[in-house]
Amino acid sequence: MGYPIVDTNRPKHAYDVDRLNDQARRHLWMHFSRLGAYAEHDVPIIAEGKGCYLWDAHGNRYLDSLSGLFTVQLGHGRADLAEAARDQAETLEYFPIWSYAHPPAIELAAKLAELAPGDLNRVFFTTGGSEAVESAWKLARQYFRAIGQPERYKVIARDTAYHGTTMGALAITGVSALKEPFEPLTPGTSHVMNTNRFRHALEDDEAAFMALSTDAIEQRILAEGPETVAAVYLEPVQNAGGCFVPPAGYFQRVREICDRHGVLLVSDEVICAFGRLGTMFGAQRYDYQPDIITAAKGLTSGYSPLGAVICRDFLAEPFLEGAASFLHGITFGGHPVSCAVGLKNLELFEDEQILEHVQANEAEFRARIDSLRDVPIVGDVRGAGYFLALELVADPETRARFTKQQGEELLRGFLSPRLFEAGLICRTDDRGDPVVQLSPPLIAGPEEFDIIETTLRTCLTEAWKRMQSA
Repeated sequence: MGYPIVDTNRPKHAYDVDRLNDQARRHLWMHFSRLGAYAEHDVPIIAEGKGCYLWDAHGNRYLDSLSGLFTVQLGHGRADLAEAARDQAETLEYFPIWSYAHPPAIELAAKLAELAPGDLNRVFFTTGGSEAVESAWKLARQYFRAIGQPERYKVIARDTAYHGTTMGALAITGVSALKEPFEPLTPGTSHVMNTNRFRHALEDDEAAFMALSTDAIEQRILAEGPETVAAVYLEPVQNAGGCFVPPAGYFQRVREICDRHGVLLVSDEVICAFGRLGTMFGAQRYDYQPDIITAAKGLTSGYSPLGAVICRDFLAEPFLEGAASFLHGITFGGHPVSCAVGLKNLELFEDEQILEHVQANEAEFRARIDSLRDVPIVGDVRGAGYFLALELVADPETRARFTKQQGEELLRGFLSPRLFEAGLICRTDDRGDPVVQLSPPLIAGPEEFDIIETTLRTCLTEAWKRMQSA
């Protein structure tokens, strides 16, 4: 297959791999990682990046078909984004936006208000996605107190949905395995069915499935007591579980339900914003008006950490007069360097017609991944834009699920290391049924699609044969 390979044209940096491995094992606590796994294996050390490609400390090249973590929209190693960071650091490296402002934060807030749908005109900056999700919940709670509805504090989200890891965001998350070690969590959250139609009895009746899945939200609001519910949190395309897309009319009906009961609709777009679905915001792809958008990741293409809570005008009204204040802040929220990078990132989106590029190429990307349905282990392909997932099955005829032990052996025991060995970085995930997720940089095109398709076909075929012989 030709991957991984040593690319002699890459930037030349020498790394003492043994020293780095020893230091990583002793000192670095990697996120969501089984540290014991590295007692006998090297830590994978990604050292350099350029465009859609990465190099490890040994010099092996990989195609980054996950954009780091759904983040590097414009590709790795861009001098223009690095230069924006350097120029800002030389001008004003840091100052908080606690009762002050600085030009990059002002200008980026204005740009986001221009790009966001409807009257989403107020921007509260954070440093990442979990903070944005949690900040939005705090805003909703204080807003309702300010307008005389202090009993509204609850949030409704969807099963298997991932909304972050800080304690409030974790409570909104619908993945039990991530929550149990930290219970009791922030009270007031509940979960309803998601929009995964694969294996559902109404799979072939989109209208009926839409009615059922939106009825579940209204029924939960009624069960909790509408006067106690502050917000419904939904991703345009749900990440965890494997790129669950909404049925036609889903968000329009949810909007009606939220309006009927006075509940805020939060569009969690930490992944789906900034071109991932071919539009600047996921809400624009599915044509609905949220009250709040939470965003991060692609806002800076990962070149500096930044998140945002983008709110409709009415949510700011209680805080515009007298001594009122939203009693929340983060030291590095709205960092000048991050905001300067975000501004340059959005400028490049326009200059290089990134949204148009995704729209022009997403059909071919989908067709390449759909072609893998003839590999028996592939049960379903779903998603939108440059955000796709393949769900893996034990039996293609019955769509039988893998057991937990089989899934562990499939993903961690074979497929994840095999894909990495083959030079493809993607995500193998079992927060629901086993899936492989793909989220390449938005600059990717047919050359990258060919590598993704070819590599996946080889590795998934090997995985199927291995599971059959087990």
